[in-house]
Amino acid sequence: MHRSTDRILTTHVGSLVRPANILRGMKARTLEQPYDQRVLAEDVRAGIQHVVREQVEAGIDIPSDGEFGRAGFVNYIHERLTGIERRPLDPDEDIWGAGADREQQVFPEFFEQYHDHFRYLWMSPEVPIDDVPNLPGNYEKFRVVDKVQYMGQQLIQQDIATFQSALQGLNVADAFINAVSPMQRVRSDRNVLDFYRSEEDYMYALADVMREEYRAITEAGFLLQVDLGALNPRRGVLQHNRNPTLEDMTRAMELAVDVLNHALQGIPEDQVRYHHCWGSMNSPHTQDQPLRQIVGPMLKIKAQAYVLEAANPRHEHESMVWKDVKLPDGKVLIPGVISHQTNVVEHPELVAWRLKNFASVVGKENLIGGVDCGFSQYWDSIRVHPTVQWAKLSALAEGVNLASQELWA
Repeated sequence: MHRSTDRILTTHVGSLVRPANILRGMKARTLEQPYDQRVLAEDVRAGIQHVVREQVEAGIDIPSDGEFGRAGFVNYIHERLTGIERRPLDPDEDIWGAGADREQQVFPEFFEQYHDHFRYLWMSPEVPIDDVPNLPGNYEKFRVVDKVQYMGQQLIQQDIATFQSALQGLNVADAFINAVSPMQRVRSDRNVLDFYRSEEDYMYALADVMREEYRAITEAGFLLQVDLGALNPRRGVLQHNRNPTLEDMTRAMELAVDVLNHALQGIPEDQVRYHHCWGSMNSPHTQDQPLRQIVGPMLKIKAQAYVLEAANPRHEHESMVWKDVKLPDGKVLIPGVISHQTNVVEHPELVAWRLKNFASVVGKENLIGGVDCGFSQYWDSIRVHPTVQWAKLSALAEGVNLASQELWA
């Protein structure tokens, strides 16, 4: 993993807003409507070629493939596993997760309105959504029908080859590919105990399976970014505990970190980034765990870099946590210094100011400028207008340059 040796480098979290032709194909695939698989595959290939170049032109040093070939950062993985199958939703199923989400319990009136519109607000007008159910992006639910195994070798190699081709001739410091964490399956998969002794055993089995995808990414020379799961126990192993104590949360995080580290066995630590966010929603965030409560378990994850929300106004002040918590030698912090969930474009001087705050406590060489979360974690959940997305990434690059000029003056 390249470090910021003579200037601060730039990156983001992975997902970018997909163009309309890919959105149409993703919609048809998700709704199981007729579509031409070859046309969608070519649209994805051409889209990645274009979006990688756009990232570099915007000033991004460490780009991704935009996750263009995936329906979402979580719900792509069922296409690469055996042993699970889709199940129908229960008539009264808590599809939004309100039963386990303290934020929704505190602000029910807000979420009643928010859920009605937030996912489709910036959908391309070229993609009609009248027939798309208003459900969260990861609404597809599954049941376990056998021991899980990985069958995604061809798909991950296709991801790798497409990305490698798109990077040809471009000057980048590194490039990264996202992969979901093992813990993300636990909250939706039914019938686990028909095939595993416990949910914990199931998580470790998933860790063994996901290691194959992680290994393929790093052996191809890419950075691996593992998304979410380990430090969000309310969304995973504690989903059925409506009132977890701090001790419950800590134990759950420790277990999830151990599962993730099990999945990362044999993966070079200097090729791993772990991304943590607090749900990324444009919502109150009053129930987020403070960084101080999660930083200990986070630093036990076998990753060289940690990607954190820091432009979110609920967490921006937490840059000063690093005055008291020493970033271990050799580690890199990738704070979000622009937001993915507001259409306000940050001023480059604000970006520079945020980075200088972090540099004052962790050191300029241990920083990479980033984004809070993905701009479109699911194909049908677009956080900002695409033109604003690119303005924000350009502001990130400009702000990084301003900070670098001062820090390396």
